Amino acid sequence: PSGSLLYSYGPHQRDETNPKHDDGTSEAITLSVPFTFYGKTYQTAFVNNNGVISFDEPIRQYTPDPFPLVDGPPFVAPYWADVDNVLGGDIFYRQTTNSELLEDISRDITQYFPKNPFTATWALVVTWDHVAYYGSSSEKGNTFQAVLTTDSKMSYVIFNYWDIQWTTGTASDGDAETGLGGTPAHAGFNSGDDTNFYNIPGSQTDAIINITTTSNVKVPGRWVFRVDDFQVTSEDPPQATKNCWL
Repeated sequence: PSGSLLYSYGPHQRDETNPKHDDGTSEAITLSVPFTFYGKTYQTAFVNNNGVISFDEPIRQYTPDPFPLVDGPPFVAPYWADVDNVLGGDIFYRQTTNSELLEDISRDITQYFPKNPFTATWALVVTWDHVAYYGSSSEKGNTFQAVLTTDSKMSYVIFNYWDIQWTTGTASDGDAETGLGGTPAHAGFNSGDDTNFYNIPGSQTDAIINITTTSNVKVPGRWVFRVDDFQVTSEDPPQATKNCWL
């Protein structure tokens, strides 16, 4: 969308599209460049409809659990909630070495992490485009994006939140008309062990609806993390938190 934080996506970028299945997932994606996450290197990822990118195994769970989770694969969760792309929306993904896009990503990350100049050599761009929630009786849709990128030494994840209209599907005790209540969405990182994880403030509370107005890099709607050796970025409390959380 014009003026948004989202990097380019969609059929015109030759993105793959996830099947229209409730709690569905992509095929196994063999990463053309290995991605290091919490000190471990992975070569297989899955784009899961319910707002999660996982390593080695898919994740079909629709109601989020608090991190850390120690009994499942490691994953990145830009917005873990009960998406139903049968009712509406699309989930796009692609691996890319497009020089123009990598230049944009490199410039953004170097701006946020000036002590570690970064030149991306690869990225996985995953976009949930106006996706509906399970049990929806409304036209509400969420649009958000996660970008995994590396220079083969450092690895980063960018979360971009453009339009968040709902937090909860009905199977997670949300309201069919509003998409609110119950057990709301969760955003963050889970390493697969019981010590390394990060929860974006507001996760699993009603306040997660406001994630388009919060940031850890002073850009509302964008959260950026170095994840090879995971580091929490910037200010505490995060930028804009005081004004925007419920």
